[in-house]
Amino acid sequence: VVLDGEGLSDNEMQRFANWTNLSETTFVLPPTPEGAAGGADYRLRIFTPDRELPFAGHPTLGSARAWLAAGNTPRGDVIVQECAAGLVCVHPTDDDAALAFEAPPILRSGDLAPDVLEPITTGLGLHPDQVAAHQWVDNGPGWAALLLRSADEVLALEPTFAALGAHKVGVLGPAPEGSEHRFEVRAFVPGIGVPEDPVTGSLNAGIAMWLRATGQAPASYVAAQGA
Repeated sequence: VVLDGEGLSDNEMQRFANWTNLSETTFVLPPTPEGAAGGADYRLRIFTPDRELPFAGHPTLGSARAWLAAGNTPRGDVIVQECAAGLVCVHPTDDDAALAFEAPPILRSGDLAPDVLEPITTGLGLHPDQVAAHQWVDNGPGWAALLLRSADEVLALEPTFAALGAHKVGVLGPAPEGSEHRFEVRAFVPGIGVPEDPVTGSLNAGIAMWLRATGQAPASYVAAQGA
């Protein structure tokens, strides 16, 4: 998190994010006039090593925590972040060490078309019968999600990243009965310089909205990622 990103050009931000070689690097800026009018406390720009993202979950939470730790206070009861996806509210929780973001709205939903699903299943090394369901869960970054029949199938994936191309893919499967978590999740985004992302807030938010809307998950559940 770069707490004072003012004065840096787009190219300088991208070069710095490429140099860190982290999944995401963020730059905190004053809100735009429009953002300030909407209640924004700051503006956030989010970069992978390869490009800028309109929204990402963990960079949102980490940047909010760093912003608070630097001595800043929100204008209201919640932190309001302005980003390319719009205004995102970040809430304190009952756990003083935790923050929670409100998921941005889904921009694209519905089943994946065959010309999208086929290269994704091929790139993941899956037989079509292994895919129990699939859906666009795009809340800004462009996520496509595949539901497999078990967490073990998710953990066993060995993708061919070149075959995935520019697709941003999330894969999930139900954990065994008695597990501490309900779903195992993995995220593959080789087209933006992150072959596998260890933990992905935007994807998990989109998946949760899909699963809850279709009755496949309760209102609150635990997902595991990065194993």
